[in-house]
Amino acid sequence: MKLGLNLSLLFFSLFGFSDKSFSLTNYEIKKICKKEKRVSACINNLKEKRFNLENGNIIEIPVIPYKK
Repeated sequence: MKLGLNLSLLFFSLFGFSDKSFSLTNYEIKKICKKEKRVSACINNLKEKRFNLENGNIIEIPVIPYKK
């Protein structure tokens, strides 16, 4: 029983997690930037971040603190 549990956890960890990262599509980028003041700057910024993410470079993700 214990062996079966260990094997199932091993297979789940090997096949459940992958190194793929899913970046935004062009449609999603336009949808996000539709609300911004400078739409073209927003689109260029997100496309640049997507390019860096796909190439394996580090990108900055801003964290907005939660206010009660």
